[in-house]
Amino acid sequence: MKKIIFDNEKIGLSEKELEIFSALGTPAAIQSFVSAIPHNFERNGDSCMSVREVLAKRRAHCIEGAVVAALAFWVHGEKPLLMDLVAGGGDFDHVVALFKRNGCWGAISKGNHAYTLYRDPIYRTLRELAMSYFHEYYDTDGIKTLRAYSLPFDIRKYQPEEWVTGEDAWTIAEDIGKVRHFPLISAHQASSLREIDDIERTVAKITITKR
Repeated sequence: MKKIIFDNEKIGLSEKELEIFSALGTPAAIQSFVSAIPHNFERNGDSCMSVREVLAKRRAHCIEGAVVAALAFWVHGEKPLLMDLVAGGGDFDHVVALFKRNGCWGAISKGNHAYTLYRDPIYRTLRELAMSYFHEYYDTDGIKTLRAYSLPFDIRKYQPEEWVTGEDAWTIAEDIGKVRHFPLISAHQASSLREIDDIERTVAKITITKR
């Protein structure tokens, strides 16, 4: 795998920040680090914090955790890639950080449901990876809502202050929705999906409430 150059003189991480990311040399370590950050429930309003803000405030939701993970991969010579998972019916979308091992895709994911978390690098295509989230991705009415996934979104093209060292990462959040997306199911398939069972509804109530 060809190493991607990470030039911290251009990025501007502090010595302490660089030390943190330098220790995250594997996907497992990155996921453990992201999972240990308390969940951001946006009690003070919508947010999309930069990496530096996440480290300082010690909280993150999905896209905030994804940009932290993406930066960790970049520090270690891999592309900082995101993937957008789009839900229908007013349900929440989800963003993950992508990585590849031996030709297969995996994902680092920050969520407050167990089924929206890490994916091992065993998926041959991005569609396979996205579909791994499908069955358990349902709303409070028990309707399966996942509908589309995006191409890999390389965030090296953005200035560091737009997602690493600045006050927010809203540009990333807005632009990821504009890249090409692919449907996971057809309209006919969506109309015939079965609602989840009662036991699944019970499991769905298991969430991270605070940390």
